[in-house]
Amino acid sequence: MATLFLDRAQLELRTDGNVLAVYEGGRRRGTVPLSLLERVVVQGRQTRFESGVLLKLAESGTATVFMGARSSRQVALMLGPRHNDAAVRIAQTLRIRDADYCARWARDLVAAKLRRQYRLLIQCERQRPDARKALFDARETLARIRAQLTDGSCDIGRLRGLEGAAARAYFAGLGAVFPPAVGFRGRNRRPPRDPVNACLSLGYTLLHFDAVRAAHAAGLDPLIGFYHRPSFGRESLASDLIEPLRPVVDAWVWELFRAEVLRAHDFSRDHEACLLNKAGRARFYGRWEPFARTHRRWLRLRCGQLARDFRKQGETFLDPDGDDEAGET
Repeated sequence: MATLFLDRAQLELRTDGNVLAVYEGGRRRGTVPLSLLERVVVQGRQTRFESGVLLKLAESGTATVFMGARSSRQVALMLGPRHNDAAVRIAQTLRIRDADYCARWARDLVAAKLRRQYRLLIQCERQRPDARKALFDARETLARIRAQLTDGSCDIGRLRGLEGAAARAYFAGLGAVFPPAVGFRGRNRRPPRDPVNACLSLGYTLLHFDAVRAAHAAGLDPLIGFYHRPSFGRESLASDLIEPLRPVVDAWVWELFRAEVLRAHDFSRDHEACLLNKAGRARFYGRWEPFARTHRRWLRLRCGQLARDFRKQGETFLDPDGDDEAGET
């Protein structure tokens, strides 16, 4: 299955039967069979769509994410046909009232995230012994915080505090292994103010999109999370699911700079914001697809298992007859 990235001026999408055709400046540049297209990523306002194209994408189950022209933030999201398994969503909604379940879920997520952060710091230290002091200090802080997660009384509020403290130490250590020219000294966003944070923000946005799609495909409600509590306009379950995967993206971004796939000249500034330019985005997207296969598989498996667990509980609330006279005409 393929991902189509649209990030150039004068692009237009048209449908030709069951094929999606890409035009640039009025000239046909290529086609993609809808049966092979899994997702579309649209950056900015340059691409033109007819309503029939969006309908075809939705009917084929192709998820589409629209991102801002000058940022990596998700502006709009279009998913495929809705999932009809009401049992899953009933049980999922009931679980947000189960404080013990939410606490265990949150503790497992944070523990997995910190474990991967710790491993990345070890990997960095092996490859950058010159940065050993900063990386060692960060690991020591993470080790102390990880030890506190074994306390069964650690509620969600305290977990958030521990996760935040771990993040500050982790990114302070990670900053020692990036080239000084990119000016990375820790995590910042909205807007990202340096090249590393620009890449992290874009990577997390794409990761979140994959999590929303995986949850939707499994019949889960992406809005109903257990660590990130439901909030207006936020896909909280997707935010939950990507927490253990963020350090995987961090490691990948580090490799982009370490291998000099991206350099300082691949970025521009817009007031305080640091932005990937078009050449930089082309290299970023080109390497994202091979990298994303592993975490997409993990998300599919995780969401599938979660949906199966919820279905067993939710089936008790369904109408045993299953007749829907209200829908007859």
